[in-house]
Amino acid sequence: LNSPKNALYFLGCILVGVLTLNLFLFNRHYLDSTRYILFTYMLINDTFQLSSSVLLFFFVMGKMKLSMIYCASLVFLSSVTFQNTPLILATMSLERYVAILYPLQRPAVWRSDRIWVIILSMLLTTSISNIVNYSIGVSDSAAVDILSTPVLCKVTVINTSQIQILFQVGVYIFLFALVTVVILFTYLRILLETRKMRQSKVSGSKAMHTVLLHGFQLLLCILAFINPITETLIVLHSNWLPEDIAFFNYFCFILTPRFLSPLIYGFRDQNLRGSLRKTILCCTDRVRPGKRGLPA
Repeated sequence: LNSPKNALYFLGCILVGVLTLNLFLFNRHYLDSTRYILFTYMLINDTFQLSSSVLLFFFVMGKMKLSMIYCASLVFLSSVTFQNTPLILATMSLERYVAILYPLQRPAVWRSDRIWVIILSMLLTTSISNIVNYSIGVSDSAAVDILSTPVLCKVTVINTSQIQILFQVGVYIFLFALVTVVILFTYLRILLETRKMRQSKVSGSKAMHTVLLHGFQLLLCILAFINPITETLIVLHSNWLPEDIAFFNYFCFILTPRFLSPLIYGFRDQNLRGSLRKTILCCTDRVRPGKRGLPA
């Protein structure tokens, strides 16, 4: 194995580990809040997305072949979790909108004990779109034995027809356009409502900053689509090896944005920062040699 592969494997483990640490910091108190339930779902989604995409990239770089059924399952998981992210961002923005405009009469579906309906709806929506995408290409791969045929596991192996590519591009454009409209709508509505209600100006300002942060997170997700542009520029202006170009693009425009998005949002939250501080202090106190026999 060369150094880019080893570096990717090492960094992927670190990134997944940090996201898992964020999940560890949550307790039952956080899961009583709709906002934190959605954030927990985003962490779980991005952890699966990072894990599956790192595995896919590692298999391609190592030229490791898998049976078609395992490859399709891994690509399916990566695609579903990738499409879930913008929907989660839109839902979190709408949650802030509902919390500001309906603080006392929140709709039932936005309560913490009912939010699973929205989460399940997002998961079903992205799963169905990917199932339809795969169904379009079934006729092209009907002669392939999905149980025994080894393939180099890439998205292009699953999406073999031009119709599949156009369908997937259309889904991505629709999702990101929809989420952009939702984020802009919620930001403007919260801004107008905050100006009307002066007593909730502080909470409204925090909500606006949160929605803007969701817009920044969406921008990080869009970076995944500039791979062809950066790859062309690097090929024209450098002598890099193909695997080095692939590693650079994947690390900078797919892996890092996906890792930074929940991390920035999580550490911005005061409660999560407090939990992290308590965890670090607790671990530090355990390591530090104590003087139990001396009075305080």
